[in-house]
Amino acid sequence: MIATTLRNLSVLLAILGCACTSSAEGRSPPLPSKLTPLQVEVTQRNGTEPPFHNEYWNEHRAGLYVDIVSGEPLFTSLDKFDSGTGWPSFTRPIDGGRIVEHKDVTLGMTRTEVRSRAGNSHLGHVFDDGPPPTGLRYCINSASLRFIPVAELASAGYASSLPLFGVPVETAVLAGGCFWGMQQILRSIPGVLETDVGYTDGAESVRIIFDPAKLSYADLLEKWYFRMHDPTHLNQQGNDIGRQYRSAIFYLTDAQKATAEEVKERVGRSGHWKAPIVTEITAAKLSDYRRAPEEHQDYLKKHPNGYTCHYLRNWTI
Repeated sequence: MIATTLRNLSVLLAILGCACTSSAEGRSPPLPSKLTPLQVEVTQRNGTEPPFHNEYWNEHRAGLYVDIVSGEPLFTSLDKFDSGTGWPSFTRPIDGGRIVEHKDVTLGMTRTEVRSRAGNSHLGHVFDDGPPPTGLRYCINSASLRFIPVAELASAGYASSLPLFGVPVETAVLAGGCFWGMQQILRSIPGVLETDVGYTDGAESVRIIFDPAKLSYADLLEKWYFRMHDPTHLNQQGNDIGRQYRSAIFYLTDAQKATAEEVKERVGRSGHWKAPIVTEITAAKLSDYRRAPEEHQDYLKKHPNGYTCHYLRNWTI
């Protein structure tokens, strides 16, 4: 019923500028199991939802719009405007690299279809009749999007997008053995907004996004990092031996480097560790960090009895 109705509306909608009946090559990721029939019709069959009768055309709250299929961030409320068409309209995407354009010659006209790169979801079309500063109008189906208000970004796993809305966050990348055990402890620290695990320069590492108003970088290192693993063993934690299990702080700014050096020296002087601290302090960029496959994320949360050699030593500095 939905598919038939949408196709019957396609020619009328094309006149308004957003009808979507093109087909694009590409392999889509597995579909989330909870997609509605309309979301499937739009994202996978290039359908179009009715104007003015969709979820986000009149949404005015501040927040992030992500691909309903892959979850990749695509647009923000900062670039949203009322185009009068009855569909959500944006002047630009967050990152042009997340959008793929295709020539669409269906319905007797030439238009530019836009799809998400990671999800290969059909989103809508882009036109050159938008307002400044870009002069573009990304006419997007609500059914292809999920809206996340700013207040819910951290809990939804999008803390890294908070700076787009003027909310300061800081990111740390730390290595200290198997990343399963480190993430289990780090996620519970007050002030930590988001964690995930991956690899930096071959080392299993954890990316931590935190609120610097609630948790300083120095405290993250001194009160937590140097207590949760043994920094006197460079390439070994528990039963895990090898360069990938090394103790390392990957600093992202000069300020982090200075703090890491100060904290490492202070912890060394404390006497809590009887052998010299051998933690490496190494320059890195966020682009050096590669997120691990999903089966490694929150591993001990999914498998409470899984292996870990990490625990907080019963002392403070």
